[in-house]
Amino acid sequence: MKLKTRDYTLIALFAALTAIGAFINIPVPYVPFTLQYFFCALGAILLGSKKGMLVQLLYVGIGLIGVPVFTKGGGPQYIFQPTFGYLIGFIIGAYIIGKISENVKKLNTKTVLISTLVGLTIIYLFGVSYLYFIQNFYLGVPMSLATAIYSGMILCLGGDITLSIIISIAAPQIVSTLRKSGLVEYRNFNR
Repeated sequence: MKLKTRDYTLIALFAALTAIGAFINIPVPYVPFTLQYFFCALGAILLGSKKGMLVQLLYVGIGLIGVPVFTKGGGPQYIFQPTFGYLIGFIIGAYIIGKISENVKKLNTKTVLISTLVGLTIIYLFGVSYLYFIQNFYLGVPMSLATAIYSGMILCLGGDITLSIIISIAAPQIVSTLRKSGLVEYRNFNR
C-alpha cells in the first residue's frame, strides 16, 4: 500500500479524533461509554480497511509509548487495563468495517449499517473477552462471564447502535462529498 501525503494527514486526523473521543465519555462501571468507536468506524468507512486499521494502530501505538490518549492515560502498562481489549478490537474492527465497505456494490445507509454492526460485534468480542480475562486471571477480581457481558457490552450497546445509525446516515453523504473533492478514493462507490 502506497500512502500519499493526504493519506498521512487523514490517518493522523482520525487517530487524533479517536483520542479526543476517549475523553468524551459517560462513566459506567468497568467500561466507560466513549466516542472512540464512532471515529474508529467513520475513519474505516472513509479511508478503507488498511488505512482505517493504520489509524487505530497509530492511536494505540501513541498511547502505548506513553502519550495519555486512552481513557485512563497511556504507557505500555496499559495492556493490563481491563479495557485494553477494546483497543485491540478497534484495530481489527476498523479493518473489517473498511473491508466490508470497500467490497459492497453500493455504499448506502444499509450497507454502512451492516459494516458498522459487524465491526462493533468484533470490538465487543475482543473487549468483553479481555475484560473477563484480565479481571479474573490478572487482577484476581472474580467476574462472571454474565457480568463481563453486561458491563462490557450491554451497558453501552444502545449508545453504540445509535452511533452506528448516525454513521450509516452520514457516511454515504460524506464519502460522496469527499470523493468529489478527491480526498477519498472509492472504486465501488455508487449513489
